[in-house]
Amino acid sequence: MQTLVVPLLPNLPKLLDTSPANASWVVTATLLSGAVCTPVMGRLGDMFGKRRILTVSLGLMVAGSVLCALSDTLLPMVLGRFLQGASFGVIPLGISIMRDELPPAKLGSSIALMSATLGIGGAIGLPVAALIAQNADWHMMFWASGAIGALDVVLVLLLVPESPVRLPGRFDFAGAGGLSVGLVALLLVITKGADWGWGSTVTLVLLAVAAVVLLGWGWLELRTAQPLVDLRISAKPQVLFTNLASVVVGFAMFAQSLVFPQVLMNPENTGYGLGKSMVVAGLCMAPSGIVMMLVSPLSARLSAAHGPKVSLLVGTLVIAIGYALSVFMLDAVWKIVAMAVLSAVGVALAYAAMPSLIMQAVPIGETGSATGLNTLMRSIGTSTSSAVIGVVLANMTTRAGGREFPSHDAFVTALWLGCGAAVLGLLVALFIPGRKPVEATQIPARNRKDDPTAVRTAT
Repeated sequence: MQTLVVPLLPNLPKLLDTSPANASWVVTATLLSGAVCTPVMGRLGDMFGKRRILTVSLGLMVAGSVLCALSDTLLPMVLGRFLQGASFGVIPLGISIMRDELPPAKLGSSIALMSATLGIGGAIGLPVAALIAQNADWHMMFWASGAIGALDVVLVLLLVPESPVRLPGRFDFAGAGGLSVGLVALLLVITKGADWGWGSTVTLVLLAVAAVVLLGWGWLELRTAQPLVDLRISAKPQVLFTNLASVVVGFAMFAQSLVFPQVLMNPENTGYGLGKSMVVAGLCMAPSGIVMMLVSPLSARLSAAHGPKVSLLVGTLVIAIGYALSVFMLDAVWKIVAMAVLSAVGVALAYAAMPSLIMQAVPIGETGSATGLNTLMRSIGTSTSSAVIGVVLANMTTRAGGREFPSHDAFVTALWLGCGAAVLGLLVALFIPGRKPVEATQIPARNRKDDPTAVRTAT
């Protein structure tokens, strides 16, 4: 869902008969929806059944895909993309189901692969979307995503068991509303601040709203018996520093997605561009997704042997090395593919470790909301990366063939920013407490007889 519309971005204003600024809401709507829905869906899954809420999330994505497929104007397209963003909650929900259902011997590798799909889907989805956009009507991309989503719903209903774990109580509507308002205001500043002007009235007002609402939300959550996000658990060093690391690793991961495809596609007369098509550029990025799929089981073995903290440290180090080398490797297609693959190895190691670190520190009844919050932190990192790298690329330009393109120095600066973020992630990860043994909260609920927090229901 994140990369689905990337091939359409240059043509969206014409396709939807709108301005470039308005067309950007096709991307922003999904981002905002995903940020809000990820922690909310996680909490709903903890309370009302993870498979049930997983099915609802996928159903909303299918509805959004169909609406986009039938759209030729901006408003229904933005609404459809907003519905598609509801699917961002499937990762924490899937991880939660695995924790409840799988035996400990299979849990680590399964969660590692599930977490790595955050990168795999984007890497593989980009060339597929580009191929459809280049050779068929653009609406077919949405019909295809809707069909895949419908197949997902059927497979979930047929093959995925409902978790027997329930967290009793009432849903925290006030907490959900406060978090939604605060996140939307913050992410609007991050994603639209450059367009509106960082010192503009609307940007400053939204920033103030985000600060006030999120502070008030935190105060409210600490005084709520059953909060949407248990901030006391989130303040545990293992959870806190893992979430902070997620933000900077998300920033680092997304930087290459903004740099490598543009270097591949920019014309050769820029002096550095390689003049490839969107399809070719997408295919060059696809191996990184395959590598993430292959590396994630290795991350699980590393975590089992030495603890997930070591996997996170190794992953951030590999990302930093990959970006540092990439600065000198932008002059050939094979070099870019190699650097994308190297960075993907680091991302797979880091992303696979984060859910394990979170689950070591939270009760089983909080798995959905805690992993949802961690996924949200990654999304904030990628959104911030998009904004910061976008400003760099927009302000460091060169002219070629009567058009402006980001300069070679702009891409080098962006890569160094990604490297710096990875190094910062390494430093943050050092503060995570050392390896912990497998505790009772990590054992699947159906194999436990002493869990006082979980309520089992017939399935």
